[in-house]
Formats: sequence, C-alpha cells, structure tokens
Amino acid sequence: MALRDLLCSASEKGHHIPSLGLKERTLKGQRGIWIQSWDGPSKRGILGRYAMWGQAEVKQNQKQLVEQLTLIMMGSPGPPVRQLLAHNLAVVYSAGDTFSVYETIDRCNDLIRSKDDSPSHLPNKLAAVACLGALYQKLGRLLGSTFNDTVTNLLKVLRNAESQGRTEIMLSLDRIVAGLGSSASSCHRDIYKAARSCLTDRSMSVRSATAQCLLALQNEASFMSGSDLESLVSLCFKAFEGSSYDVRLGVSRLLGKVLARAVHGTSPSRQSTRRLSLEDALSLLSTGFLRGNSGFLRGGGDMLRGSSSSTRHVRLGATQAYIIFISTLGGHWLSRNVPGLLTHLLEIVFHQKATQTPVEAACARRCISYILRATLGELLGEKAQLEAAREISEVIKKLMKSVDAVLSDSNMETRFCTTDITASQHALVCALQELGDLILGLGTTAAPLLRDSSFGVLDTVISVVLHPSLSARLAAAWCLRCVVVSLPSLAAPLLDRCTERLIALKSSPEAVSGYSLAAAGLLGSIRLCPLGVPQGKGKVIMSLAEDLLCSANQNSRLSMQRVQAGWILISSLMTLGPAMVQPHLRRLLLLWRSVFPQNPKDLDMERSRGDSFTWQVTLEGRAGAMSAIQSFMSHCGDLVTEEVLQQLLPPLPFAVALLAHLCAIMKELVADLSSPDYPPSGALFLLPSLCHPVDLILLGPSLQESDHRAIEEQFLLSNGIPGGSLEYDPHAIYHMPSEGESVPTPMPPVYTVIQAAASLFGVLLSNMPELQRTQILEQLVESIKQTKGSRQQSVQLAALSALCYFLKHLASNHIDLGPEETRRPCLTLIVGALESRNPWLRCAAVECIARLAHVVSETLYTSSLAQASFDKLKVARDVVARTGHSLALGSLHRYLGGIGSTQHLASCVAVLHSLSQDTTSPEVQTWALHSLSIIIDSSGPLYYVHVEPTLSLLLTALLSTPLSHADVHRSLGRCLSALLNTLGPELQGSGELVACQRNHCLLACSVMQENPDCLVQAQGISCLQQLHMFAPKHVNLSSLVPTLCEVLLDNSMLVHLCSPHLILRRAVLACLRQLAQREAAEVSEHAMTMAKDGHEDLKMDVNMRELGLEGVLLSLLDRENDPQLRQDVKETLFHMQSCTGVSRLSFWLRLHKDILSASADFAAVASVDTTQEEDSEQCCSDSVLTSKKEESSTPSVSPRWHTRVFSMECVSMLVSQCVREGGAHFNVVEAQEMKHKEPDRDFLVLHLQDLVRMSFMAATDHSEQLRLVGLQALLLVIQRFSSVPEPEFPGHLVLEQYQANVLAAVRPAFNSDTHPDVTATACQVCSAWLASGVLKDPSDLYRVQQLLLSSLSKVQMMKETSSVYSESTTTMETLAVLKAWAEVYIAAVERREPEGESGCNPGDGLLSMVQADISTLSQLWLSALQDHALLTLPPECSHQLPSPGGAFYTSETSDAARPHYLTSWAPILHATSLWLSSTGFILADPDEAGSRLSRPVTPTTMGQEHNNREPAKTPEDVNSERFHLILGNILELAIELISVLHRLLLMRESSEIQLLALEVGKQILDAVQEHVQERRRSAEVDDGAEEKEKLPEFGEGHDTGGLVAGHSLVLAALEMCLCILIRQLPQLSPRLSGSIIGRHATKQPLSHDSNLLISASLSILAELPSLCSPEGSVSILPTLLYLVLGVLQHTAGRNPGGRLSLAVTSALQALKAIVSSPMSRVEKSRASWTSLLRSSTSSMLQSWDSDEEKDRIAMLTALTIFLLSANPEVMSEPGLQNASLQRFYSSTDSKDPDEQLKCYRLILSIFQHPAHDVVAPYICELAPRVVRHLSHADSRKPQSQAELLVLQEGVRLLQALIIASEEQNRPPVVSMVFHLLISFLLDENTLCSASSCSRALHDFGLQSLTQFGASHPDQFRHLMGSSTALRSRLEAALRGNQESLKPKPRIVRGGGQGSPSIQLKTNFL
Repeated sequence: MALRDLLCSASEKGHHIPSLGLKERTLKGQRGIWIQSWDGPSKRGILGRYAMWGQAEVKQNQKQLVEQLTLIMMGSPGPPVRQLLAHNLAVVYSAGDTFSVYETIDRCNDLIRSKDDSPSHLPNKLAAVACLGALYQKLGRLLGSTFNDTVTNLLKVLRNAESQGRTEIMLSLDRIVAGLGSSASSCHRDIYKAARSCLTDRSMSVRSATAQCLLALQNEASFMSGSDLESLVSLCFKAFEGSSYDVRLGVSRLLGKVLARAVHGTSPSRQSTRRLSLEDALSLLSTGFLRGNSGFLRGGGDMLRGSSSSTRHVRLGATQAYIIFISTLGGHWLSRNVPGLLTHLLEIVFHQKATQTPVEAACARRCISYILRATLGELLGEKAQLEAAREISEVIKKLMKSVDAVLSDSNMETRFCTTDITASQHALVCALQELGDLILGLGTTAAPLLRDSSFGVLDTVISVVLHPSLSARLAAAWCLRCVVVSLPSLAAPLLDRCTERLIALKSSPEAVSGYSLAAAGLLGSIRLCPLGVPQGKGKVIMSLAEDLLCSANQNSRLSMQRVQAGWILISSLMTLGPAMVQPHLRRLLLLWRSVFPQNPKDLDMERSRGDSFTWQVTLEGRAGAMSAIQSFMSHCGDLVTEEVLQQLLPPLPFAVALLAHLCAIMKELVADLSSPDYPPSGALFLLPSLCHPVDLILLGPSLQESDHRAIEEQFLLSNGIPGGSLEYDPHAIYHMPSEGESVPTPMPPVYTVIQAAASLFGVLLSNMPELQRTQILEQLVESIKQTKGSRQQSVQLAALSALCYFLKHLASNHIDLGPEETRRPCLTLIVGALESRNPWLRCAAVECIARLAHVVSETLYTSSLAQASFDKLKVARDVVARTGHSLALGSLHRYLGGIGSTQHLASCVAVLHSLSQDTTSPEVQTWALHSLSIIIDSSGPLYYVHVEPTLSLLLTALLSTPLSHADVHRSLGRCLSALLNTLGPELQGSGELVACQRNHCLLACSVMQENPDCLVQAQGISCLQQLHMFAPKHVNLSSLVPTLCEVLLDNSMLVHLCSPHLILRRAVLACLRQLAQREAAEVSEHAMTMAKDGHEDLKMDVNMRELGLEGVLLSLLDRENDPQLRQDVKETLFHMQSCTGVSRLSFWLRLHKDILSASADFAAVASVDTTQEEDSEQCCSDSVLTSKKEESSTPSVSPRWHTRVFSMECVSMLVSQCVREGGAHFNVVEAQEMKHKEPDRDFLVLHLQDLVRMSFMAATDHSEQLRLVGLQALLLVIQRFSSVPEPEFPGHLVLEQYQANVLAAVRPAFNSDTHPDVTATACQVCSAWLASGVLKDPSDLYRVQQLLLSSLSKVQMMKETSSVYSESTTTMETLAVLKAWAEVYIAAVERREPEGESGCNPGDGLLSMVQADISTLSQLWLSALQDHALLTLPPECSHQLPSPGGAFYTSETSDAARPHYLTSWAPILHATSLWLSSTGFILADPDEAGSRLSRPVTPTTMGQEHNNREPAKTPEDVNSERFHLILGNILELAIELISVLHRLLLMRESSEIQLLALEVGKQILDAVQEHVQERRRSAEVDDGAEEKEKLPEFGEGHDTGGLVAGHSLVLAALEMCLCILIRQLPQLSPRLSGSIIGRHATKQPLSHDSNLLISASLSILAELPSLCSPEGSVSILPTLLYLVLGVLQHTAGRNPGGRLSLAVTSALQALKAIVSSPMSRVEKSRASWTSLLRSSTSSMLQSWDSDEEKDRIAMLTALTIFLLSANPEVMSEPGLQNASLQRFYSSTDSKDPDEQLKCYRLILSIFQHPAHDVVAPYICELAPRVVRHLSHADSRKPQSQAELLVLQEGVRLLQALIIASEEQNRPPVVSMVFHLLISFLLDENTLCSASSCSRALHDFGLQSLTQFGASHPDQFRHLMGSSTALRSRLEAALRGNQESLKPKPRIVRGGGQGSPSIQLKTNFL
C-alpha cells in the first residue's frame, strides 16, 4: 500500500474503528506509520479509547490486543512506535486482567536473551526492553517477584549491549525502580553497581539515561545518600568530563538531589541514616568545582592533554549541581542559610585554584554569580532578598576590612607579597554584582535597606571604589548604578557625594579612578530613571572633568588616572541627552580640538618628542576623546549640526595620519587578522555575528537561548578566551547591557581589535580600486598558508569574518566586486574552509559563498558554484565534504531565492533527499535536512511539487531515527515547520490530497511531541501552532492544551529543572498566546478539565484546580526572567481576560485579589493603615499560587512587585471592559435584580468592596510602581462609581462607605520621600474624590483638602528648595497640583450654579474651601497659562522665549516640560476663566482693598498689579471690552483663531464641539465688527466732512474689493461656514450635487443638530458684509446669496405641520440682514448690489418653478424680503414684478387654508410698508384678489378653524388697505368692509343651529363692526340708512345674540311632586 493511501486509511479508520484491535492486513508493509497514525494523534492511544469504551470492552478484546501488540513488538518497530507499544501494552493489562502478563514478561525476557545480534533483530530487543519497563512501572507490585529475573536478565544483557541497548535498558530500569518502589530493594544495589559504569559511558545518551535511572533509584535506596555518597559524588564529577549539555543537566540534577537528601536526612526506607552536614555537602561540591574531581587529582591528566576543557566541563556541571542542591532544599531553607552559603561560594572564588589564570578566574566568577542569581534571585521572596542583600553587604564590609588592613600594613614586603588583595577582588566582584542584581529586582521595595543608616549598605558599596583592583572598583560602580535605577531619588545625592570625594581626594589614584567610575555609572543610569536629575549636576560634572584634564600634567603619578577619569565623566555625561549637553557644547569642542594635532606641523612635532609614558598618556587621552565623540554621536544626535561636524572632523584625519605613518592601514589590518596574540580557537567569538542565526543550531544547543546560556556559551566560545568583563573596557560602565545580561561584558582588547579590524577591513577594501583589492585578498590567502594546525583555523575564521564584512558592505552599497581575478582569491578563501574539519569554519564558509554569489549576482556564476557542490557531493564520501557542500546548496537558495530554475531546485531536492537518508552518518543527515529546510523556506510555491515526497521522507525518518540522534530530529522539525509555511492556508482544504498532507503533518507533530529532547518537543509545539493558524478546525485543543499545561506545571515545580530549555517554554507560551487570541474560553476550560481529571503521573500544583491555567500563568511571572516569555505570559492573560473577564468576573477578581493580598510585610517600613489587618494571615511568604504542602520542595515565593503591578493593571482593564459593556455593572438595584434572575451572571458593582480593597492595598504598598498603578485604579473606581446611588439609603451614594479607605490610600503619597509621579497621581485622585460629590461632611472635605494644601505649599516652596529630581519632574508635579485644584474649583462652581439662590447648596462648602486659597491659586494658574503660551510659540519664535525659562520650567528642560503643560492647561484655563468671571476681574492687592481690571488684561500682564482708579464696570462689560479690544486690534490673531476653528471643525465630528467653535467664531467677528464701527464713528466725529467721504473705506477690500486668502478674516470666516454647510447639505456643492452623497442627502431630513449648525453658520454669514468696504462687500455678495438661497431652496420642504424649520427661518433672517445691509445703499456699490440682488431674485424664481415640492410660503417670504428690505430698484423691473405677482396669485387661490393665511399675512406686510411707491403696483394687483375671495364668505361659510382664520386675516388686510389709501379713495373701501362684516352675521333663527366656525365668524363680525363703526361713524350711519336689508340683518343678528345670552331653564327628572331644586340642561344644541 502506498504511503499516502496508508496514512489516509489510517486517518479514516484509526480514530473511528468499532473495535480495539488492529486489522491483520495492516501488520504488513509500513506498519510503523500505520501504528503511529492509529495511536499517535491521541497521544495516549488505547488509554484514550479505554476512557471512552470502558473496562469491559478492554477485557473482551484483551487477548486479541495482546497478540497484535506482541506481533508489533516482533516487527522491528522504530523508537516512537516502541514507546507507544510499551505504553499501550501496560494500559491493556492495567485495564484488563493480569493473568497473561507473566507470559508476556517471559516472552520479552526470552527475546532479550536471544543470541541473535543482527541489526535487524535489535529493534525487537529494544521493544521488549521498553515493554518490560512500562509493565513494571504501570503494574508495580502486582507482578510479584518476577522483577528479580527481569532485572538480572537486563543487567546481564547490559554488559555486552551496544549504545542503543544500554540506553534503553537504563531507561527500563528507571521505570522498574519507579514502579516497584521499596519492594525491589533487593535489586537496588545491583542496579547501582551497573549504573556506575554506565554513568561514565562514552555515549552521551547512555549517560543521560543512567543519570535518570540513578535519580529514580536515590528516592528508594538510602545507601546512595549514605555510605556510597562520596563515591557517587566522585562518579558524578567524572561523568561531567567531556559531557554534553543534556548530560550535565541530568547528572547535575542527580548530584544535587542526592546531596540534598543527605543533608535533609530523609530516608525512604525509614532506616536510621547519618545526616550529612551542610558544610560537608558544600565541601564535596566545592572540591569538584576546584579540582575537577573530588576523588582523584586530575592535574596531571590536564597537563598531559594540554587543555582544561574537561575541568571546565566539571566546573559547569558542579555549578548546575549547586543550583539543584539549593533549589531542592527550598526557599525557606535558603533564607535560613544565606550567610553560610555566601561565605562558602565566595571562598570558592577566593581560592587560588579557581583563579590561577585569567580564563579560570573569569569562568569561576561567572559560575559563582550564576549560582547566586539562580538561588538568591529566584528562590527567595522579597523580604528574604532584603535580608540576603544585608548579608552580602556584611560580607563586603569584612572583605574591605581585610583589604584595608593589608594596605595599612607598614611592612612593605608583607604588603606586596600578600595575595589577599588580588584574591579579594574576585569575591568582591561576585558579591557586588549579586547585590546590585538583588536591589535591581527589588526596585523601590529596597528603600528601607538602603536608607537605613544602621545597615550602611551604601557606605559599604562606596568604600569599594577605593579598592586597589580596577575590577572591584568597576563592580562597585555598577552596583551603585543598580541602586539608582531602583531608587531614582538617590541619584543626585550619590552624584554629589562622588563629586565631593573626587575633589577632596584628587591626589589619590584609586580615588580618582574609583569615584569617576562611580559617577560615570550613576550618569549612565539616569536615562533609565524618568524622573532624572537637576540640570546643575551636569554643570558640576563638566567642570570637574575639565579640571581633571587640565591638571593631568601637574603630577605624573596621577596623569593617567586623571585623563581617564576626565574623559569617562564627559562620555557618561553624553548619555543624559542633548538638553544636558547643549550648554557645554562649545567647551566640549574646544576640549576635543586640544587633544588632537591641528595641522601637519603639530603632527611632525609630536613624532619628534616624548617618551613612552608621555605617549601612553597622549594615546589614552585620544582614546578617551574618541569614546566621548562616539557617545556624543550616539546620544546627542540632535546637536550634530553641520557647524558642529565642521569643528569635529578636521582633527580626526591627523590622528589617522599618525597611524598611517606607522604602517599602512590595510597591512596593519591583515597583520591583526593573523595576529599571534590570541590563542588557537580564540576567534570563535566572531561566529555568532558571522553566521546566519538559523545555522547556529548546527553547532550545538549551547548557542541557542537557554537558562544556562550565561555559563554554557563560555565553554563553547571561551576556549582560551577570558570571559567578558568590565575591566577590559571601563567605558562600558555607562553603556546598556546586552539583552539577557545583567552587566556589560566587553571582550578583551585583543579580541575587540580583531572584530574591529574585520569590520574596518570590509569597509576600506570595498572603497579601494579593484587591482588593490585583488592584491590584499591574495595577501590574506598567503597569510593563511603560512600557518598550520589549530592556529590556521583561527586565522581562517578571522579571514572569513573580514571577507564576510567586505561582501556585506558591497551588497548594501551596491558595489561591484570586480573581475574574475578578484573573485578567485575570495573563492580560494572560502573553499579552503568549506572542507575544514572544524564545523564552525564550514558554517562561516557557507555564509561567505552565499554572499559572494549574491554580490556577483550572475546566474551563470551562481550555477557554477552550485554545480561544483553537486559534483563534489557525487564523489565525496567523507562527512566533512558532504556536510559543507550540502549546506552550501541551501545557503545559495537563501540569498538568491531558488536560483530561478525549477530544474535546479529539483536537482537540489533530490541530492538532499538522498543525503538525508544516509543513516550511517547522523551528522550528514542533520546538515542535509537543515539545508533542505532552508530551500523549502526560500522556494515558496515552487516547492509544491516536492511536498508529498518530502513529507514521506520526514515521517519515515521520524519513525526510524534513534532518539539518541537528537540533532537529526531537530533538523526534521525545522523541515516540517518550513513545509507548513509553504502549504499555509492550503491546509484548510477538504480534498483527498490536502487531507492526506494534513494528517502527515499532524502525525509528525505527534511524534515530535513524544520525543525526549526538549528542543524537538518545542519544534513539535511550534508546528502545531502553525497548523492551528492555517487550519484551526483540524487541531484538537482537548489534547494540545493539556500537553502545554504539563510542561508549565512540570516547570513550576522546580525552577529550570524539569523543563530546562527556555526554547520549550517559549514555544509553549507562544502557542498558548495564539490559542488564547481565538479560543480563550476553550483553552481555560480544557486546562481546568485536565487539572481536575489529571492522571497520577502528572506533577501538578494542587491550586490549579482552583485557579486554573490563569493562576499558573500568573505564577510564572515570578519565576521567569526572559523578557520575551514574560511578554507572552502577559499577552496570554490579557487575551483570556478580555474574552472571559465579564463572564467570569468573580474568578478574575478573586485571582487578582489573592495576588495583591500576598504583599510582603517588611518590618523596616512603616505599617500601612489598620484596615489591612484582616488579611494579615495572607501577608506571608507563602503565595496562594504555590503549593501548600508542608514538606514541598517547591520554593515558596510571594508574588513579586512586578507581578502585583501587572495584576493591578489587569484589574483596571477589567473595569474598563465593564465600562464598555455598561448596563447593570454600574447600577446596584439592576445588578441585584438580574443576579437574582440569573445567578450565573455577575456584575462589577457587586464587587465594589473588592475593587476598593485591591486599590487600597496597591496604593499603600512599598513599591512605588505598585502605588502608582494602585492610585490610577482608585481614580478609575471613583470616576466610574461616584454617581452610583446607594439603594438602601436614598439620597446617598454607594462610595460614601469607603471614605476612610480612599483617604488612607492617598495619604502616604503626600509624604516627603514619595516619588513625584506618585504624588501627582494622588493629587488627581484627591481632586476626583472632592469633585465627585461623595463627600458631604465638612470634616471629610477638610481632611482631603489638607492633603492638597500640603502639596500646594510644596509647590510654593519649590523654587526656594533644591530638588533631587530634574526640573521637568518638578514641573510635572507642580502642574499636577495646580490641575487638581483647578478641577476641584470647576466642580465646586458647577455644583453651585444649578442651585442658584435656592437655599443650602452642598457645593458651597467645597467652594468656600477653595476660595480660602484662591488668591494664591489664581496667581499660580495665571503663571502656568503664561508658561504654556510661551511654550506653544512656533520654533521660529524661540528666540523670544525668556532665557531663564518660565515660572515653572527652565529653558534647558522646555522640551521635556511641554507634554506636562499639554495635559494640564485646559482645566487650569477653565478654572481661571470661572474665577475671573465670578470676581469681575478683581485682583486682590495686598496694599489696597482691591483693584478692578478696567482695561483689557493681556496674557502677559494678567496677574500683575493695577493701581488705576477708573470707575467700576460690570463683569460683562469688562469681558466684552477685553475680548473685543484684543481681537479687534490684532486682526492677524483673529484670522489665526478662525483658521484654528476651521481646522477643529474638519477634525472633530461632534456637533457640540462644532457649535461651540461657531459660537467662538461669531464672537470674534463681533469683536472685529465693533472695532470697524468704532473706527468709522471716530473718523466721523474727528475728521469732519472730508473724512466722512472715506468712512466706508474701513473694512476689508478697500478700494479694489480684493480679498487675499490667509490675510482676510472674511474669507477665513467664509471658509469656516462653508465647511459646515457643505457637510450638512452636500447638494450645495456643484461637485457633490449630482453624486450619490448629494442625492442621498436630498432625501434625508435634517436633524436637530444639523439645523443648529446651519443656523449658526448663516448668522455668521449675515455679518460679513459689515466687515467689508463697499467694494469688498460686492466681492463676497454672490457667494453669500448663493449659500443663503441655496440653504433656503434645499431645506424649504413641505412639512406636515406647516411650520418652517430652523434652517429655513435662519436663512430668511440672514437674507434680510444681507439685502438690508448699509453697503447696498452706498453710492459706489449701489448699482452692483442692485444688479446682484435682482439676479438672485430671478434665480430663486426659476428654481421655484423647477421644484413643486418646496414650501411656497418660504419662497414668498423671500420675495417679500427682497421687495421690502432691498433697494427699490431691485424689484421695480416689470418682469420681476409680474413673476412675483404670479407667485402671490397662486398662493391666494390655493385650496390650502394655511397657505392662504400665511400669504395674506405677507400681503399685509406689503400693504403696511411705508414706501407706497414701491408697493403700489402690488397693492393694485393683490387687493382685488383678496376682496373677491372674501366676497364668497356669505355663500360659503367656513368649515374649519383654518378657513375662519383666513377670513379674519382678510378683514385685517382690508383695514390696512384703508389706512394705506388716500383720503378720497377710502369711502368705497370702507363700504366694502361694512358689507363684508354684515355678511358674516347670523339671525336669531340660524344662530342656535350654526356650527362653531360660523358662530365664531358671527362673533368676529359683531366685534369688528363695533370697532369699525366707532372708527367710521359717518360712513356707518350713512350705510345703515341707505340699505334696509343690511339694517334688518344687523338687527336680527343683535336679537339672536341677546337671546343666546339669556339664562336657560333647568329641569330635573324626579319621582316626587313639586318643583325640583336642581334643573338639568336637556337641550345641548
């Protein structure tokens, strides 16, 4: 069966087979793949099926299963199948019957005893061995005494077994011992004897397995920690010799565990055993550390071998054993034994044997430092770490006393012969480094230790700066740097102390060197402290450095030290940045110029004079100057201007010329690269920077990231190289350490010279002519030929490094390499190393050949290089050639992307496939597979055709490669990862091929996860992560998540032991982070299920069952130091909380509360508020996230401060999540009701007590960082819950019960020693608390006010007192205080305003408190606003800034202060405005009762004294005067403000903000308008008639009418209004009117906000003509009319109620203001205005005709405005008159009574117009129409109220016509009105039955007749006398009216006789 079909069949049947058995036909062919696919993906095989099917079915099929599994065992299974076979066989017997197990054991034993030693039979034997181990491990004592025969058989076979057999037997014995326990004690001694020989086996896998077996054995065999302890220890040290990394881990774990058991005295057999003392245990470890072996003297062997590599192996192993030993005993034990352990470890590094050579000394120091860091730094809680730091301080003090005693000895011979000083330096370096690391980790929690003078920690550290050894002085300086990073408040005092001592002890070389180094370290740390130091410190340092440099020549004994000290101080000063360096730049340039020769003459004079000492001082000075220049360029790039460069560059060529005079630069570089000054293999430190990072894995796992890299890499890279140390480059004291390092570790100068030479070689050679390039390259080749042996390898590596730099520089600058003559020596260098036996050289050569092909960039040349490798691989059979050339193929693809040929790709893949199957050489397999992974990555989609055969190859190799070949498995994992990247989203497909490929990948991942190698496991997890990314549905989270959790849980039991590889832990956390992003809830659920149902083999912390995966992740933050891993943990928790935070609110809050409650209780710190006493039981060193077993070996460490900070941040995020959800989370009643209905739901308001509690605990912690986030969280709680009412007490708020907690939380932040940022945050909390309205009692307000008053007093005294922080920090604190007071004042005023004058107001008390200090606050507020105004000036106005700075900032820190002003100025400005408005601009004067601001106060004069005595004005008058005068006089300011408002409108979508902006804009225009009018009035009054002719010239436009953009206020305002109008009415724009937006906008009614915005814009437009000259008004008139009439046209729609919208009424008002503008009547512009207005009227009439949906009344109103308000000439044109009359006709004839009514009212306004000549034509035409309509009233009575109103309005219109008519024309009209009114009347017969409208018309007629008759009595009498009919109708109407006024009789229905007392109305008509 083909592989693909077989796997597909497995995927279809293996997971869904109806029975437990395997099909018989599958046991043939490739059964390994079938078995793995059937059993692998579930990871536990039959165990998973057993859980699903039950024990009965297992028993039913047990016989068949055992037979089939036995057949598999006989079928040569591979390692993965072997593991699964053993596991499942044990599961079958544990679930079923054990009757046949003895037969199976006998069969396995027989198979093992078999004499068949052929390779084909070996897998069967190994499988049998594995099955025996699994059976005994699972069944244990159930197997009875059969173990005797089994163990005897295994031990007998062990003697003659090969390496795989020995490994498997030791693993099987490990399982047997673990399964049987003490019952197999009779065999323990035999197993131990056999293991002793295997522990030193030549095979590393055998050693690892043996160590694992002995580790299990020591749990049961007491003799290992008793009588045989010393021999076992000696054996372990021997096993370390020549060991690999994994072996050292295993053996060190064994050694540490055995010694810990011996010290602890526990015996599994309960026998009385001798307890080993701690001193003896440490002595055993130290013996091995110092000698290399505790039982034998190994010095002779090392001398014979000429190498100490085995000793270094032993030392590294002993180092790890120390850590295991201490970790096993636990953190509590360590805290009790810190003094003894410190003494012992420092005695080791003090020992002469540990420091015989610089290499050994550096190695020993690093090992001891690593031990201290891994124990004191990780196993102790914060309280214990403080105690450990104190103990270290005492040790340092003792060491310094001994040094001082030696130095003070008067016997010079004794003094110089002693070795105490030399030896003490190494102990001091280790102690000081660990002390610095401890303080750095503790952060501000170390303050009690450092500030307590009784401990004297700082004095002790500072005393070391006088040590004779440079390394000790540097260590002390670095420790002081760590102190300052943790406690920034100590930076300034320590700098002062160093400078003072440096000045006082200038005559001591040690003091000059030590204190300068200390000051440099302190300066280098300040960039890590955001609070900084005062600017004055930089001036002091600069002056001191200058003084040292100038006095260097005064004393030759101190010359060197003073020069070094001066330049290192200057160099470190550069790290403070441009602000600190800029004031001293000129002095620096002079210093630099003075160091170098200025011209050739000075250079010649230097060469001819001076002795060696003078030259040494000179060169030292120039080196220091160059370091200072380098530091200046790195940290002060903003100061590197063209002018500075011109002064810096000229001296440098002369310094280079001196070097050029000694020798040619290139020849010197070549000599350096082949220098004999470093030992063989010394150039290996170049390797990491030379090779590709991916290729470094081929050189061993030690180059990968791991927890032990700090000590492991020194063995790989330090053969002959002293480890990096500060003394090699003192300037590193102010540098930042590399990632993963706690201290900078510069290499020795000889090696840094090599690296610099290689780099410079590449740069210079690339800029040389091609001919010289060839000569130099040939010279480099020749230098290699002249060396031999290991020396040649070192020179080759240095040469390849130089060549690689050269090729890199060519490629980056696109420079051609040159002709074939130049390529040839390059290729010679590469080929010579490509076939070297040194794998490092081969890797370097591969990188160079790929870069060479990349630079040449010729297909033919690249193909020739690849073909050469092909040809070599065809004929070569040696490992060296095959590995180098196979990797070369992959590297060529990496840089050239597949080399552009599919045929070439196929050839490469075929060759590498063939090499990957070479099982005779694992190294060839490893390199070939690695190269194949590179090709897969670089080929992309081109590799699709090779995916299936490659997958088959990988799967076959995974199943057949021995587990001992870990490198091969790692390369297989890289290939699988590359394939997954290539397949990508294609893995989601459902086709048969895709499904088969996906199952291949899942199966491979399963195999890799079961691999014992941690790196392979990490690759398997990473591959599953890729699968989850591309095909998430096909990854089973129920099995993946428990696998990930097992790694974390194992790691949590003992730090860095069970999962020692950092890469594995990184892979686990990276995978969890990705899973949590998508399925956070599922991940948490699967982890909790695993915790509750976990199997017995899982070492699990019991608290995971309560706290889940989230609790485990939080605990990792205290145990992990890797930044990447910690970031993954945090992101995973963030994702999980963001997904499940609201649904699992109680869980998350309880989790974080447990973390915060575990705060350490330091006795040295003042106790916090007594409200914390209730949780005192939790404030111990035992964390709730660690095991609570009494005898647990797990270190008990309380959550550290950074974990608590993260937890508090999570709480704040949780509150923000609830804020976004809203609802019942902030309503107590609603939350309780919903909680009652849905008990599973939870709401934040129900946990308010916990929130306040957690915020309080954080805010009162000892860590300043935690206090800061605690106060921020408290601020958030106050802001979100301040308005939540308390349902049980109406009228009260829920936060009132927490007043004491809030006050207790903020009070410590106002102490004098609190960091300013904490105090600033506390001020925000206080202001929010006061402004919230929660506090009602005056005493409560007073207590909080006192805190703010203390900060206010501090602000007032800041200029008088010196600060230890930078000026920008002082600014930040000051502005925070002022902002807090401003917010309180704003809240007090706002709370008082709504109440007005009604009774008592709760805001009065708060306001009165602020008023008590308002005079001080107002001055400070005004000063802050003035500072902000100055700082917001553009850069071109920077010269106008005051040189000393402002009120609260200095000129040097202005850039740093700007952000603080930006966050504070708005509330300060608001508060200042409220204060000025409330006081009427009265400023308190200390000498006078008060002074009024009777004239405008500018920002620069505001707050100053005013002594004028002008009459008082109202606040409104003053406001208007100030605002208008300022903006009116400064037109540019007004234009700029309008432009700012315009930009604000463009950026902000809020209608509220836009309305405010338009309101401000209108006020600005009003101010300018008043100014223009004032100028016109002044000219009219002062200048007479001549000036009156020029009056209209005031305004924009002048005589020409031109308006310039950017200089015109009118255009700016027009743009601002146009922005609003186009946004609300896109159809106004010609571009948008026909677009989708415009068409859509026409159909949508305007919202209320839109109407308000349009109204505000139109009101501004209406004022613009008054700001212009007549000519200017003509320029803008067309635009104004277009916009106003456009708004009218597009908004005047027919409304259902007949009312006009706000936009329409505003448009009509604006139109009236425009057409009635005085500019329209000015002689110069009258004609233009008339023409434009007439044109607009015509356009409006045309648009009216085109749109029937518009409101005709709105258009009639506009016509009326044009007629009545415009010039008479506008509407006098006959055409316009006729068109206008037609519009009136149509409305008067309308059938809509509402339209008629409004039309009549408009006609009424026309009739009443005083200019009769204007309206006469309209009266003549419209009056008859009105009369005709009214005449129909007699025949058609009104049927509605609207019709009634029309008739009434018509009567009023006729009355107005009478008034408008001349006297002789009035009688006919009066007669007509009388006839009309009488027609409205009803007689007595019809009146009672008339409708309400007719009755109302009747009443109106009578009333009007009465009034009208009184006005025209003569005409009335004449009409009554002449017309009998009219008289009769009037009389009948009067009679009917009288009848209606008579009372009606009332009748009551009743049964009795007589007249009823109450008469009811029965006639309702």
